[in-house]
Amino acid sequence: MPRIHEARGLYYQEIEEGEVWLSPSRTVTEADIVLFAALTGDMNPLHVDHEFARQSAFGRPVAHGLLGLSLVAGLGANWPRMQTLAFVRIHEWHFLKPIMPGDTVHVRTEVLAIEPRARGRRALVRWKRQLINQDNVVVQEGVTETLVEGRPGA
Repeated sequence: MPRIHEARGLYYQEIEEGEVWLSPSRTVTEADIVLFAALTGDMNPLHVDHEFARQSAFGRPVAHGLLGLSLVAGLGANWPRMQTLAFVRIHEWHFLKPIMPGDTVHVRTEVLAIEPRARGRRALVRWKRQLINQDNVVVQEGVTETLVEGRPGA
C-alpha cells in the first residue's frame, strides 16, 4: 500500500526493515559541477577543464564523486522524511560509475536495521542508499546510519 508523505517526519516506529523509497529525480548540470568545484575548492581538471577531460577515459568532464554523495544526502532527505536527530556515519560507500552532465539521478533508500536506544526515545537506523541514473544504472551506493527520534510517549 502506498504511503502518504506526511508533513512531519516519520518516527522510527513508523518504518520497517526492508521498506524501500524512491526519491524524485534531478538532472546534474555542468553548472552544478562548476559550482561544487568552487564551493569545495576541488578544481581537479577532470571536473572543470574540457581540454584535459577530453583526453581522459571519460572524454569529457565528469561530476565529483562527492557531488554524487551530496545528491544522495539531499534527494534522500525527504524520501523518507524522518525525525532525524543526527547523521551518525557512513559504514561504506562505493563510487561505481561516473556521473556525467545531463545524467538524471534519483535515490533508492532501503531500511536495513532499526536499533532502539535510550528506552525507545530514539533509534539508530541503518540505510542502504543507491544513486541511480536515467538508464537504471547504480552509479553510487553504500550504507549509512542516522539517529532517529522515537514517537513521544512510546
